[in-house]
Parts: sequence; C-alpha cells; structure tokens
Amino acid sequence: MATADGFHPDFDERTTQSTHNRVHHVKAVDISSDTAQSEGLRRFAALSGTSVGAEKLWMGETHASPSTASSNHHHGDSETAIYVRSGHPEFVFHDGAQEVRISTSPGDYVFIPPYLPHREENPDPNTPAEVVIARSTQEAVVVNLPALYPLQ
Repeated sequence: MATADGFHPDFDERTTQSTHNRVHHVKAVDISSDTAQSEGLRRFAALSGTSVGAEKLWMGETHASPSTASSNHHHGDSETAIYVRSGHPEFVFHDGAQEVRISTSPGDYVFIPPYLPHREENPDPNTPAEVVIARSTQEAVVVNLPALYPLQ
C-alpha cells in the first residue's frame, strides 16, 4: 500500500515493527551454511526469512567440488532460478522417458520448476562450480529423493 502521495509506503503496525522498513546488507563473509543440504553440494543462505525477514524469497549460493554430484532432490513448491557464476555444472532431470542433461557455462541461467526432481553435477575433475540461487519461498526447501523418477 502507498500513502496518499502514491509514492511513499504506508507501513502498518506490523511492518513498522518488523524488518520490512529498511534495506538489508549481507556480506559475503556472513552467508550461512545453516540451510537445507544435499549430499555432494555445499549450500549457503544469504537472504532468507531467518537472515533478513524475507517472506517470499530465498537467495544464496551452492558450491560443487570437482567430480561431485548432488543427491536427487526437488525444492517443493519453490520456483528455483540459478545463475552460473563459475565452472561448468550440469543439471540432470528425467523427462518421463530418459535422463536429460543440461551443460552450463559461467553467465548462464537455469530455471527449475516446483517439485521437479533433479540433481546437480560437476563432472570437471579439477575445477569447482559455483552458482547463485534464488527461490520463491523464504527458506530453502530441499527434499532428497532415491531417484529422478517414481520407483515401481
């Protein structure tokens, strides 16, 4: 909501007393590994409900060591946007008939829809991969799975 001038926010009592009336700055050294994890990756939270009071967004980064792969997983009802910062990570999902592998390079973007089982891999034997992640929920949701497709 805006005030009568149509420009300035009209903070109600809830937002005035919360974290919603200021800009938050999280330094790179202050990101937290206290977030949902999958085997094979190291996730770090930067902006979340816990760190800045976010209600509709989670943002952080994931590091994949050389020659590693995550567990199969999905992110619940979160839409996930990924920016490849370094390395050449691969994103693997099952299209109903077979596994599909998307190879990426620095500067690429990847979108993962809600509930889509997938895994991240870093096949490079020497170079780590790092990605920046934004999700449409305020906390990181990671549901680890036994496979990318339903087991019979």
